[in-house]
Amino acid sequence: MKNLKDYEINGKTLALVPLNNKTRVYEKGKTFIVDKSTYQVMEDSCQYFGSSLQGRQKGTTNLTGITHKAPIIVEESRDIIFFPTASPKGGKCAWISLNNLENYEELEDEVKLVFTKDDVLNVNVSYGIIDNQVLRATKLESALRKRKSKDKNF
Repeated sequence: MKNLKDYEINGKTLALVPLNNKTRVYEKGKTFIVDKSTYQVMEDSCQYFGSSLQGRQKGTTNLTGITHKAPIIVEESRDIIFFPTASPKGGKCAWISLNNLENYEELEDEVKLVFTKDDVLNVNVSYGIIDNQVLRATKLESALRKRKSKDKNF
């Protein structure tokens, strides 16, 4: 498994999972390690697309009213939306791609995430947390879609 120093989230990114101040990146059909925390990978990706993680979080709050564990739009033109599984500043926060998530199911003490193309990832969080975060991310996606459709009508 290769280690990378830098990584920007893209349409193939499924999840970022913390691994001792590093990040295990899951992309469609492959996995690798980035030598940065999940928080830093998110921050770098937001900056790559012209904002900051904090700026994206404020944008979510403005669109939806969500203030804690807010999902974010990493990149608007391709509607790349990720949601956190815990407080983003804590070392245990994974980030999951809403766009690539097909389904999720409760297992004994974790949740099985099923992505497009049959990629599967088990995460050690409760079903209720994942379900709530998917609902929040879907609310953000809907608000973004409404905003874009309003803009097209002008």
